[in-house]
Amino acid sequence: MSLRLAIPCVLVLFCGSISAYAETPTVELLIQNQQFMVQELSLPADTKVKLLIHNQDSLPAEFESYDLSREVVVPGHSSVTVYIGPLSPGRYNFFNDFNHAAQGWVVVAAPVSNPGH
Repeated sequence: MSLRLAIPCVLVLFCGSISAYAETPTVELLIQNQQFMVQELSLPADTKVKLLIHNQDSLPAEFESYDLSREVVVPGHSSVTVYIGPLSPGRYNFFNDFNHAAQGWVVVAAPVSNPGH
């Protein structure tokens, strides 16, 4: 393969991976007063999701979930990114391990089937 042909192929592969990455849906979760400001996050089934967690408190918090196999510390006044999924329909618990009163759920609904199409 000539260099003139190889460069466009590499560019196509690189741009294709950026396009696939850009299509990942993003959901935001806010931590304020040591609580998750939304106790239920609704996510689509069978879809990888980018979860942005923003901690508005000065104290660190932790996003932990045995159900999702995730554990990440979110320093005070900062944000972290966690990827979750693709998930099957169901309810997945998450909590702040530094404040067990802070609990929440990822709720994944089954896709709605459209029998007429």
